[in-house]
Amino acid sequence: MTVRTEDGVRLEGVVVPASGSATGTVFVVAHGFTNSTAYPPFRRMAGWLSRFGEVRALDFRGHGRSGGGTGAGGDDELRDVDAAVAAARADGAGAVVTLGLSMGGGAVLRQAAHGRHRPDAVVAVSAVSRWYVRDTPPMRRVHWLLETTLGRRAGARLLGVRLAPPWETVPSSPLEAVARIAPTPLLLVHGDRDAYFPLEHARALARAAGPTATAWVVPGFGHAESALTAPLVERVGRWASATIGGEREVPAPTGAPGGPGQEGT
Repeated sequence: MTVRTEDGVRLEGVVVPASGSATGTVFVVAHGFTNSTAYPPFRRMAGWLSRFGEVRALDFRGHGRSGGGTGAGGDDELRDVDAAVAAARADGAGAVVTLGLSMGGGAVLRQAAHGRHRPDAVVAVSAVSRWYVRDTPPMRRVHWLLETTLGRRAGARLLGVRLAPPWETVPSSPLEAVARIAPTPLLLVHGDRDAYFPLEHARALARAAGPTATAWVVPGFGHAESALTAPLVERVGRWASATIGGEREVPAPTGAPGGPGQEGT
């Protein structure tokens, strides 16, 4: 699939048709920084999710086959998600669920709060709550990539990521945006072994989002698409189906592999 954003950037992506009896719902899925729709764990996740609806996934600008340069989660990525949601609506989607991972998680939160084309439900997995996180070794490496001349060259040469110029104005953070998502249903999913963003990020987002948000802390889960399992993706798909359909979610069995714990409602 190809989509053009409101500021004229051409985005390339993939569509995974719904499998089985899943109809009507479209999942707009947003990948993490330095990944793309070609990343094998991302492809696996899209396949698992297709049991619950059509999956549409675009390479963020500056990633994969898309044009432009990435702002690493700011307003440019919000525009990318907005364009994907608008395209799904234009193609007749019955309901649109945005699902973002890591950088994509922050992007779907901000798009649900500030975008022109709001989704029917939002899922943010391993999302950051604030900018300029340097609390963990992986994020210090990310900032070296973003903020040094050598790092920016390495990102382009080794990772294939094309970086936009640094922000002139710092955009609102996911934490500042998340309170504006209600009454749209929101699910926050975070692992207790996330090496990039500790649990404080999920807890801060849940507090700011208020009582309409659901938060899962998943024992043993690491970070974003690289750590996702089929049972966890199924759990997310069931939450989305129940939420869109107005049905009560059936809880996962206690101790099920990949079955998340739940923190807050």
